[in-house]
This record gives sequence, C-alpha cells and structure tokens, in this order.
Amino acid sequence: MLQVNFLRENKERVLEGLHKRNFKNINLVDEAISVDEDRKKIQFELDQNLAAMNKISKEIGILMKEGKKEEAEAAKSKTSEFKENAQDLQQKLKDLEARLLQILYQIPNIPYEKVKAGSTADDNEIIYQSHDVEGLGEGAIPHWELAKKYNLIDFELGVKIAGAGFPVYFGKGARLQRALVQYFLDKNVDAGYLEVNPPHVANEASGYGTGQLPDKEGQMYYINEDNLYLIPTAEVPVTNLYRDVLLDEKDLPIKNTAFSQCYRREAGSYGAHVRGLNRLHQFEKVEIVRIEKPENSYAVLEEMVNHIKEILTDLELPYRVLRLCGGDTGFAAAMTYDFEVWSAAQEKWLEVSSVSNFETFQANRLKCRFKSEGKTQLVHTLNGSAMALPRIMAALLENNQTEDGIKLPSKIAEYAKFDLIN
Repeated sequence: MLQVNFLRENKERVLEGLHKRNFKNINLVDEAISVDEDRKKIQFELDQNLAAMNKISKEIGILMKEGKKEEAEAAKSKTSEFKENAQDLQQKLKDLEARLLQILYQIPNIPYEKVKAGSTADDNEIIYQSHDVEGLGEGAIPHWELAKKYNLIDFELGVKIAGAGFPVYFGKGARLQRALVQYFLDKNVDAGYLEVNPPHVANEASGYGTGQLPDKEGQMYYINEDNLYLIPTAEVPVTNLYRDVLLDEKDLPIKNTAFSQCYRREAGSYGAHVRGLNRLHQFEKVEIVRIEKPENSYAVLEEMVNHIKEILTDLELPYRVLRLCGGDTGFAAAMTYDFEVWSAAQEKWLEVSSVSNFETFQANRLKCRFKSEGKTQLVHTLNGSAMALPRIMAALLENNQTEDGIKLPSKIAEYAKFDLIN
C-alpha cells in the first residue's frame, strides 16, 4: 500500500507509474489526497476540542477549590457540550480513516524506473535466454500422455475426488515431486535461507498484509465458517511472520524459504493452455522470501534471479528470463522477473517462477519496520518461486523423453534415487 504522503508529494511520478500499468482509476489518487485533507481538518478540530476540554477541566478544579460552585457547575455544562462534540468528531475521523484505507487498498504499487510501459505479456522484455530452442519433432508426446503412459499422474481420478485441476500422483511421479521439493529446499538452505514450515491457511489480515486482498479475493479459496483462506503461495504466511514487527538493523537481512501446497481457483481459465499440469487449482511450490534494508533491495533482487538461474541450470532445462512490463506486473510489485522453461513437446514457454521486489508496498500494510540509528523506517520485501513444481515437472517429462523412457537430470536423479522412468 502506498502512503498518502507519498501520493501527495510525488503525484506526478505516481500518475506516470499508474499510466505505465494502464491503471484506469487514476482518480483514486486525488480522492485519497482529498479524503486525507478532510481527515486532517477533523483531526485538528478534534485536537482543539480536546484541548479546550482539558483547559475547562482544570478551571473547574480551581473553581471548586475556591468554593465557586455555581461557576464550576456552569463550566461542567460546557464540558458536556465538548464531550458530545468530541464523540461526533471521533466518529467522523474513524469513518474518514476507514474510507482512506479502502481507497489506498485499490491503488497498485508504482513500477520501478526500469519497468517499461506495456499492456500485456507480449510487451515483456526478454533479458536472458539460456539456449536456442526447438521442438522434438514428429512423435513427441506431451506430458499428460507421458504421465498416463508411465502411470505417473492421473488427472481423471483427481476429477473424481475433487474436480479438474487436482491431479493424483503415483509411484515415480509422486517420488519425483518429493525429490524436487527436497532439492529446492536444500538448494535454498545452502544459499543461506532459513527453512520455515508455515500454516497453509491465512486469515484476512494476512491476505491484506501481502496484497492478495482485496485484489485477488475471487481467486482464493475461502473457508466461510472460520473466515480463513487457503494460501495461494507460501509468500502469504511467511511474509506475515513479520506483520506488526519492529526489527533492529542488526536483524536484517532476513532470508526464509518454505514449502507449501498452493491453492488457486483460477476462475475463468479454460482451453488447451490449461491442459495437464499447465494450470492447476492445487500444486506444490517452494518459496523464498527476503526482508531487506531499502538501499539493498534491488541488488538482492538480482541475487535472487541468479539463484533461480542456478536451479534451472541444475535441472538442465532451457529457460529464459523476462522483465515484466507495467501492465503485466502484479498489483503489489514494483518490479518482477518471470522465468519460463521451454516445453519441447508443446513447443511453447511455460512460466515456472516469478521473483519480485515490492519495495515498501507490503511493509506499509504489514507495519513491518526496522530501527537504524534511532530512526524507524519501512523495510523492503521480496519473494520468489524457487520453484513451482507443475510446469517444471511438465518440462522435465517432455524434454527428457527418449525411446527407452524419461532420463532424469543427474542432480534430480540423486534425490529421486532413480534416473530413468520407463
């Protein structure tokens, strides 16, 4: 969430950033500033009212000591009027603060200066590609057929139990999933991340803290009886560990990694692009989260990008890195890099990771600050997928198919305890 003072003092920059995003409701900026001005006026009036009440209260005490009861009673009646006025002003202030908060919740983050303007994924910048790519040619089998052929994943059985988008993994398919999770966690821990095992549900305050609410409310599974949400990513519970926390400078940086199931309704997703593992309602993912001093966050973002590159190199998958344009950058992010792997049988790129710097946007919602030399300021938060499993699994199956079976990369074979699926 952007601070209203930032909107007021950097209005031109804010509007320019929102135009980069193709954000239509730019009137919200002026509305937020206007409501805040009204809030300030009411706050000033309330402060004056309370000061007058305190002054009269002191005068009453003096009058009572001096035996001037009639004058004291007259002063008390004035106090009653001030109290009623104060209650009215406090309610107005509360209503204005709530209204301001709801407006600010609707304004997305301002893109970083390196983010280009653009409307869709077609406008994203390809900044790195590991290999030239090509299809496997005639006879290449997509992963959903390979999964059936080798009894790795049953998509129809998942429909029977829960519905489309909830696959069931068997045998070497289940073991490969487990091996990938363990490899990703070990890789992250070796890079200095502390492993966390968080809840897989989150309350409303947590959803607002990281920006999923109200922006993506319709895409989250909701447990009505308990007012809880199934998490769409471990970013939500892990980042919220630091909600309402005042850190000391020596506590930074904070580096966490977590494995979780992820649940996403993906409402409105239909067609061939969601077939098989391409888009699921439940999937496994390993996340990395960073809490950083503001001056370090963009260097850290590049460090995280290089970390994901190492993982994909170990997986021996052709991949590319894109810097998202303004229109494709997530609501809370200031800058995002997407990683895509080449799906040789489908002959298309599949997104497997997003690494983002949110600057102070989440921290302001979370009220996560740090103290340095007696001054308190907001931290910068970052997170990334390291990594999401479904499309990694799809690419591993498709890209490594041979006449003898599916040959696993050596790094993963070490974890899976087998190197061939046949």
